[in-house]
This record gives sequence, C-alpha cells and structure tokens, in this order.
Amino acid sequence: MRGLNVTGLLLLLAGALALGAWRGWLPLPNQWNPWAPLDVRDTPNLLTRFKLGRLQEDPALCDQVLQTSGLRVSHQADSPADAACPLRNVLRVQGAQVTLSSSFLASCPLAVAFALFERHSLQPAAQAVFGQAVTRVDHLGSFACRNVYNRADGRLSQHASANAVDIAGFRLADGRRISVLKDWPGEGDSARFLRQVRDSACDDFNVVLSPDYNAAHRNHFHLDMGRWWVCR
Repeated sequence: MRGLNVTGLLLLLAGALALGAWRGWLPLPNQWNPWAPLDVRDTPNLLTRFKLGRLQEDPALCDQVLQTSGLRVSHQADSPADAACPLRNVLRVQGAQVTLSSSFLASCPLAVAFALFERHSLQPAAQAVFGQAVTRVDHLGSFACRNVYNRADGRLSQHASANAVDIAGFRLADGRRISVLKDWPGEGDSARFLRQVRDSACDDFNVVLSPDYNAAHRNHFHLDMGRWWVCR
C-alpha cells in the first residue's frame, strides 16, 4: 500500500464503484452511475464524456438520451449506400431553448452534445458576461460532403457525416449580435464571452476549433464529435 499513490487509489475506487453499480450491488444516483443513460438536464460531471462516448455506437441509447435534451428534432431517412458521403442515423435539429438561423443535420451524438453545450455552457456564459440569455445561434451549416479543408485528397471532414457544425455567432435577448469574425479580436465583453464559450465547449465536444487555431476558422467555431480531442 505504501507504494500506491493517490491516483492509483482513486482509480481503484472508481473501478470498484463502477463494478458495484454494474452488478447492482451499489445503488448510485444516475448521474454518478456510469451505466445509467446520460440525462442532458443533469449538471455535467466526470462521467459525462464517458456517457457521451457510449452514444457513438448505440443509436437506441442515443435516441433515449435525446428525450432529455429539449431539442426539437426529426429523424432523417438513411442515404443510399452508394452515396459519396452516406448518412446513417442522422437527425435534423430544428431548435432548442434557443432558435437557430436554420435547421441543420446532425449525427445523434452531435445533437446531444449541442444540447449539453446550449444548456450548460452557452447560456451560463451569457448570463455571467451579459446578465441575459442567448436567444439565437447563427451557424454556417453542418453536413458537407468534402475532405478536410476541401482538399482534393486526404481524409473526409467530420462534416461529411454530419458530425460537425460551424457556429458563426449569437444573438442576445436584447437584440445584440455577437460575431466570431468581428468580436473575437476585441478586448471587451463580446470577446470575453466568445472565449468563455470556446473554452466551455471543449467539455461538450471532442473537437473545438476557433480563430486561435488558424485563419480558416477566423469566422466560426468548428465543433465536432470525431475521434480526436482538440481544444484550440
């Protein structure tokens, strides 16, 4: 025991709790039970990312979680198998507590992540900086059958599977507009708000790219649920 550090003890404890919850020996609140479905309404915790990851290969579980999201969605028919960028288990997101500049296609995990983002990251940031809510999200789209950066060769973008969305700005309850392109370079409340939104979005999405990443993202936040974890 002397050579076992604190991290090791915590990992052992976490493993014991997970095993106890899985076996049914140890009753845990759902938000702390790794095998209980994610509830978007619950305050995120250390298990949220794990629970999000479980949705990637389990459409039925993802549909169940969507019921807690508050999103207005409609399921879309799968595209033909021979399509250049075939889509499976895709939704059209039509709105949430906020309105959208237009509806957008999304994989189910992306839709759930967007709901988490809107509830637990975006609105708290708006209240902290401006003392009011965001009422609209302006985006540049989600699905696009293309490679990364529209290159002729290379890997497909997460946009090619509707697993990414690009957000260009926000509108507040008083009508004020916040633009990534115009307000990111500034020093005032709008710039502070955008940086807080970018930072907190990293808790909800696997990849978050902002103007800090490169010039191609100077006018939007790229948010996706791909295999990599990047927060820039």
